[in-house]
Amino acid sequence: MSSAREVQGSKRLPVKKLHTALIYLLLIIGVGIMLFPFLWMVATSFKIPQDVYNLNLIPETITFDNYATIFKKAPFGDWIKNTLIISLIGTATVVIFDTAAGYVLAKFSFIGKQVIFLIIISTIMVPTEMLIIPWYLIANEFGWSDTNWGVLFPSIITAFGIFLMRQFMDSIPSELLDAARIDGLNEWRILLNIAIPLVKPAIVTLIILTFIGNWNQFIWPLIVLQTEEKFTLPVGIVYFSSELKDTSNWILIMAGTTISIAPLILLFLIFQKQIIRGIALSGMK
Repeated sequence: MSSAREVQGSKRLPVKKLHTALIYLLLIIGVGIMLFPFLWMVATSFKIPQDVYNLNLIPETITFDNYATIFKKAPFGDWIKNTLIISLIGTATVVIFDTAAGYVLAKFSFIGKQVIFLIIISTIMVPTEMLIIPWYLIANEFGWSDTNWGVLFPSIITAFGIFLMRQFMDSIPSELLDAARIDGLNEWRILLNIAIPLVKPAIVTLIILTFIGNWNQFIWPLIVLQTEEKFTLPVGIVYFSSELKDTSNWILIMAGTTISIAPLILLFLIFQKQIIRGIALSGMK
């Protein structure tokens, strides 16, 4: 009996190893397919014009002149500054307002709470394109066109952030907060000293995702901004590409795009564990 079991186990082992190897092979192929366009873009940004259509990931001739050229031909420094200001301020407002709203919806009882929460969540399904006209009318009415605030005001609070924070706040034991109230802490002290430290993964996730969203937003800044020096990076790169007539200048577009996404890649590599943990836990009770 024992020898028969050993034979069956020895047969299953190669099959299991083959199955695992096949899974890893498919994952490696998938990663390669996804990474190749990004790696080619970075490699192209260091190529000379003659090699623009060469698919090699290692340029035959490496040059850094492309990065110097884009700063000479366009106000890339201003675009980076504008994008950074909008992303930082927009992220700060979202974290403050969404955290407070999530705390109230999770830990306070009042008439219509569930209805309000459902209305907030339902706004996630509204396409951005449907909101552009009202946003544009508001921006014109208050004189916010062609300003950083004009780009910022539609996204100072987000439905996704409220949902994320509400889910995490709901996991905090109410008894802990009641004990703090008995000790004499007001709601702001409870939020700052007790609730927020317990939901740090959600806050880190919200910060990162909001920053990335603000950094990459394109449609609304394209509509509300008119002055070249006030463009954000995504809008500026599109404007810059439309000004280039020579197809060899795709190299300059690749250099500008590399500058645009480099901070986001670095941010994700540093905080990827927090992002995955925050998203995974937001749907758990």
